[in-house]
Amino acid sequence: MFRTARGENLAFTFTLLTSLFLLWGFCNGMIDILNKHFQDTLHINKEQSGLVQAANYLAYFLMAIPSGLIARKIGYKGGILVGLSLIAAGAFWFIPATNIGTYWAFLLGLFVIGAGMTCLETIANPYATVLGAPETGPTRINIAQSLNGAGWILGPIVGGYFVFSAKAGANSNAGLSTPYMGIGIFVLLLFIVFAISRVPDLHVEDESHSSGLTQSGVKPSGSQLAGIALVLAVVLGLLYFFIAPILGLVWTLLELNEAWFQPVKYGLLVVAYIAALLLVSRNWDMFRRVHFTLGVVAQALYVAAQTGIFSFFVNYVLENDPGVTRLQASRWLGAIGFVLFMVGRLCGSAVISQFRADRVLAIYSAINVVLVAITMGGGKVGMYAMFASFFFMSIGFPTIFALGIRGLGEHTKLGSSLIVMSIVGGAIAPPFMGHIADRHSMRIGFVVPLVCFVFVALYGLVWSSLSKLDSSPGESLS
Repeated sequence: MFRTARGENLAFTFTLLTSLFLLWGFCNGMIDILNKHFQDTLHINKEQSGLVQAANYLAYFLMAIPSGLIARKIGYKGGILVGLSLIAAGAFWFIPATNIGTYWAFLLGLFVIGAGMTCLETIANPYATVLGAPETGPTRINIAQSLNGAGWILGPIVGGYFVFSAKAGANSNAGLSTPYMGIGIFVLLLFIVFAISRVPDLHVEDESHSSGLTQSGVKPSGSQLAGIALVLAVVLGLLYFFIAPILGLVWTLLELNEAWFQPVKYGLLVVAYIAALLLVSRNWDMFRRVHFTLGVVAQALYVAAQTGIFSFFVNYVLENDPGVTRLQASRWLGAIGFVLFMVGRLCGSAVISQFRADRVLAIYSAINVVLVAITMGGGKVGMYAMFASFFFMSIGFPTIFALGIRGLGEHTKLGSSLIVMSIVGGAIAPPFMGHIADRHSMRIGFVVPLVCFVFVALYGLVWSSLSKLDSSPGESLS
């Protein structure tokens, strides 16, 4: 599994790489207990608390392509060191942030940590797929993501102890500095280990080139360009519907001049449209591969569903059972929810090694549609269904990632950056779910992940057909 075509055994490199998956899992697990904490200490509503995830995942959106460029310029190892440096800086920022005591100060720290995690994910995910035979790539990335699941387990347990304990105080942010200082110290040690270790900068074989499909000079025709422009206009229009309220929350939080809000909002929309049009037209050889393009969309919606469920787990539990404390709920998140998530990853790795990854993704996502629908019913049955969803959603990210970049060849690093960039879906879902919860109930807010899982199930269902269209007749991508 870890031996290349040249016979080189990369098991040690893979083992070292998995420590990064553990790290960003822990950091993400910590984030998911902060919504309820800031609601209580800073007296904000659920919609505003969704900015915790928005700050983190906005960093993914803004840093994904720069991270890919960093990997191209200085290699996998250099990119990893840059990512670790950013995480350490963001973690240590929490020490002055607790003294400043304002929401924006904490969001800034989360944004910087998110930027560092973006570098690591952009590099580590595709790197895991090339540390051995191509056909075992999905299995390797699921194994690595299982360690990521262990981090998700530890994050809310350790974070909950410091944040929700009696020592920290029910309405105090003082407990936040200790766990983040610990993260900063650990990351510095990890930086040293990577700096002195051998991390080979492997290159992906251009599968499509060997079959005559690579046409680096391919440009869209006039009619194709018109179609691209129309599709991007529709997509950005839909995104605007979700992102504009988030931008409004940030504008209010920072107490900026209201007169500038509309010009800035529409200006950003125009810039985003032009940038997207240029990106797609200049990389048409990659975007014309529908299994990749829809993979980006599927990943955005999967992360939106996952983040929404994780973020409002504590709120959902407290709403369903008022007798449960915040500390108990945070422990349930780590000790039950994320344990099921990690077990799901491990079992998923075994299942995917025996069955086609696209079919497993379709079946698991369809099961999640049913489970989230039951969760919306509330009560103990709803809570059990939500726990079960942790198990079945676990394979989503690594499987979509591996399926999306399959066959991209020389475009793998850029494609990986764009799939990581699509994690911005996690910035959109929590504020939107919070908005629904503030006006109705937390149960009704779960309609957001339900819709997302429907699309992911459909992507898994049609992936095989799409990949055949994107490959030569003699090339198997399944």
